[in-house]
Amino acid sequence: MRSDEIDILLVEDNQDDMDLALHTLRRENLANKIFVVRDGEEALDFLFCRGAFANRSFDIPPKLILLDLKLPKVDGIEVLRQIKRDDRTRTIPLVIMTSSREERDIVAGYSLGANSFLQKPVDFDQFRSTVKQVGLYWLVVNQAPIGNHTHVTTGPEDVHSR
Repeated sequence: MRSDEIDILLVEDNQDDMDLALHTLRRENLANKIFVVRDGEEALDFLFCRGAFANRSFDIPPKLILLDLKLPKVDGIEVLRQIKRDDRTRTIPLVIMTSSREERDIVAGYSLGANSFLQKPVDFDQFRSTVKQVGLYWLVVNQAPIGNHTHVTTGPEDVHSR
């Protein structure tokens, strides 16, 4: 693992949910490097190497994004939209973890390309279990593309990746 590689980008503004997710992921040894941002604008700045993150290398995306929907500055749906419409970030697995029970949020999340949509359990133990299962699946079991893939074709004459 490179020293600047990030396992998980956690986009969460609720301190209690953030603390519990971090504690669970670290306790279960599921992520060595977790980077936390507290609003949608900061998430986009981190991912697209803007503002305070202008010196970050774009070639090292997180392995997983855990995204809350109800965020200050830029909401989670808009963050998702921008991530999935950009070739450089489109293939990063993205799991929405939110307290929202709105059907329109679920539909919007999947329509825009979220890989999974989970409601945050209110119960402490269930929340920990959910975070553990998410980490196990997306960081251990799932096979995701390595790095940023900007152009892949299926023709035998031309297969490119970045």
